[in-house]
Amino acid sequence: MQKITLLLAALTLGTAAQAKIVLPDLVSDNMVLQQQTDARLWGKATPKATIEVSDSWSGGKAQVTVAKDSTWLLTVKTPKGTFDPQTLTVTEKDAEGTVTDTKTLSNVLIGEVWYAGGQSNMEMPLNGFWNCPIKDSNEEIATSGEWAGKIRMATVPKTGNTQPQEWVSGCQWKVPSPATAGNMSATAWYFAQMMERVLQVPVGILTVAWGGSSVEGWTPREILNTYKEIDLKKELKRGWNGRWWEWYTPLIMYNGMLHPVRHYTIRGFIWYQGEANVGKPDYVSRMKTMINVFRKEFGSTAAELPFYLTEIAPWAGYGDSDSAPLLRDGQHQVGREVENSGCICTNDLVEPYEYNQIHPHEKRQVGYRLAYMALNKTYGFKDIKTDYPEYDHSVVRHDSIQVFFKNSEDGLTPLNDIKGFEIAGADGKFYPATATVDQNTRTVFVTAKAVKAPVQVRYGYKAFLPGNLKGSRNLPVIPFAAKSH
Repeated sequence: MQKITLLLAALTLGTAAQAKIVLPDLVSDNMVLQQQTDARLWGKATPKATIEVSDSWSGGKAQVTVAKDSTWLLTVKTPKGTFDPQTLTVTEKDAEGTVTDTKTLSNVLIGEVWYAGGQSNMEMPLNGFWNCPIKDSNEEIATSGEWAGKIRMATVPKTGNTQPQEWVSGCQWKVPSPATAGNMSATAWYFAQMMERVLQVPVGILTVAWGGSSVEGWTPREILNTYKEIDLKKELKRGWNGRWWEWYTPLIMYNGMLHPVRHYTIRGFIWYQGEANVGKPDYVSRMKTMINVFRKEFGSTAAELPFYLTEIAPWAGYGDSDSAPLLRDGQHQVGREVENSGCICTNDLVEPYEYNQIHPHEKRQVGYRLAYMALNKTYGFKDIKTDYPEYDHSVVRHDSIQVFFKNSEDGLTPLNDIKGFEIAGADGKFYPATATVDQNTRTVFVTAKAVKAPVQVRYGYKAFLPGNLKGSRNLPVIPFAAKSH
């Protein structure tokens, strides 16, 4: 009997020792929880045990029973954003109510949480890339500690898989400091700064980006199987080199990076991607489909989660065809046609010497413009402008073309020395043009000595043709191409 008693005791102690709460890296110290909502927390524990989460801001408790497969998920009610560090205590209890394990999460902030996704221009950290620095990066990294109590960022590492994964490792929340800021997405960093300065609450950024990835890389198998030109079996075989996944592979980013973080409660998406889809089919429809996938993954049943795109920057490497301008057209079309969406313009944010550089150094204004759009459209700051001057129509006036714009009520600038315009005659051959602003009509007159009878006009409509025409609040004119009447 004594041996049996000792054996049972040993088994009990062994079970208790094995009973352990396991949390994904995203549910950790230093995280930011979305304010004033039911924020999701999840993990693993002993099957049929009770998980209880208590918070420091209200003393409230949330409970859930662990499923047979050891997983659990619950929500906690969050208050209005606060810079005061909070704690969460996660406790496992057995059927008798005995505590078998406890974990405490500290330095938790409550504020606004955004998903920052895309390819290399979103991935690009404050450290920059090889031969590609970020403007003012040393100063930004040196002073990053000033934002330690205001901004947090979690970066999902490049992780590909052929099957949807439940978790992804290596994406702990980081507190800004000179030691950590250099590895944070520059675009997302500046977005977070502007958001915090206006909203006056902490901002958390979940960065999920892979350089060179296409829309198809972030799309699930069942949808990819409907794309006729994609042989998924062949693509997956081609994309695996024996050690890692190549950037061009479809499906793997969805499985390895997006799906595993879907439970984290966010306020919306900012997106900088499109370079990999230049010259590829059906960008607009596939982008719309991808946005629906993203929203559903994060628990949005309709268009509750805003999705803001970034226009791909000028780059000569796209070649002489219209593929890059057409992709930009598609991005703005998506921004107009998808509910609760929009697209910022970046045509003016490159230097002439960056014609062969796909990673422009100016990321501050990219992040700020995404923030302006979010602040206006999502948070109701209507006095923050985010409507870019946009082509409306044009009229032939003898040897010139007069161009009319939407969203130009406060005029256009500069009045002269405008860069980026071209016109063409009936032969369709475009020539660089001289453009001047008519201040009274807020229109632009475009002429070229080589074109006596112009019928077409375009602006910024090449792989690399930066422009400098801007409207109210220095928002740039969106590139366009049009026939005139």
